[in-house]
Formats: sequence, C-alpha cells, structure tokens
Amino acid sequence: MTFGEKLKEARKEAGLSQEQLAEKITVSRSAIAKWETDKGMPDVNNLKIISQLLGVSVDYLLDDDEKISFNEIKEAIDPDDYEKNGKCRDQKDAVCVAKNKDADAIYALTRTKKLSKAEWIIDLVVQPGVVETLDKFKEIAGFYLVLKGNRQYLVKVTNEFITTNELADKVDIRKFELGDHRYKKAYQII
Repeated sequence: MTFGEKLKEARKEAGLSQEQLAEKITVSRSAIAKWETDKGMPDVNNLKIISQLLGVSVDYLLDDDEKISFNEIKEAIDPDDYEKNGKCRDQKDAVCVAKNKDADAIYALTRTKKLSKAEWIIDLVVQPGVVETLDKFKEIAGFYLVLKGNRQYLVKVTNEFITTNELADKVDIRKFELGDHRYKKAYQII
C-alpha cells in the first residue's frame, strides 16, 4: 500500500472525513485529497500530528512494505512463570498459549533472514549460513502466528517480553514474508 492509501484507510477507520481531518491539523481539504492520491506529502510536523490523530505510527504510513499494522502490544514476562503442557515444546510456547487463550489456532514459526546482495556475498565468502546464524543470535526469540476469528497476529516471545502485532494483511499460514525475514510454519500448538 502507498502512503496515500494508508492515510485514507486510517482516516476512514478513525471515522473522519477529509474535511474533519483537515480542520484538526489546520490544512485545506484539498491538501488531504492530494496526500491521499499520492500527489504530495505532508511535512514532518503534520505527519506527526496525523500519526497521533489516527492512531498509526509514522513508520506504518511511510513504509511501502509494511504488513504489520499499528496495533502492537508489548508486555513484560518471566517465562519461568509458565509451565509447558499439551503440545507446548518449551516455555516460550507456554507463554504464547497462556497469553492467547482465546485463539482459534497458534502455529510456531521458524524465521530466516532474507539476504541482501552484500550479505549473500559475505555468506558465500566467509561461511555459508554465517549471516543467518548471526541474525538468530541477535534476537533469540520464539515466533508464532496466532489466529483469532478473521484476524492474524505475529507474536514474538523473548525471555523478557511478549510482543503481539496484528497483521494488516492476511498471510499464508504455511509461509510468508515480513520485512527482512521469511516465516514458515513449524508446528501447530492449538
């Protein structure tokens, strides 16, 4: 989605007309129309105000490849407080299940880094798999796709936090890409 498409969608979700949004940020309605048709961009100050008014991040509005919505919840946890049971293979699985009791399904995911040309060359020259290994050590976490009704969530569980992001677009449960990573279904927990 383009900036204009995201702005229009967020404005409508906030229940505002172009005129109402224009009035709140003290610009003309035609400026809003121009931004929504990608014929112009707001300045930095207006971008910040729009972000706050519509409840979306500036990153969400500006990133063309954004598939994670602006709905993110991050909660501190202690994995030792959660006990493995059922199909949970480790404590991170147990945390995800406990925090998503209303889920229709939970899938554990494997995550691999999409390599840039430079990373691919480094990987080829140094040792195949070294960039991927470094990426995994940089962020040791469990990743999950959680389904609740018609919504999908990407959940990341570390030893300190559980972070839940609602996905803006539906993804294929078996495999999908977000940002610099590819995700693949490893096993189903629920």
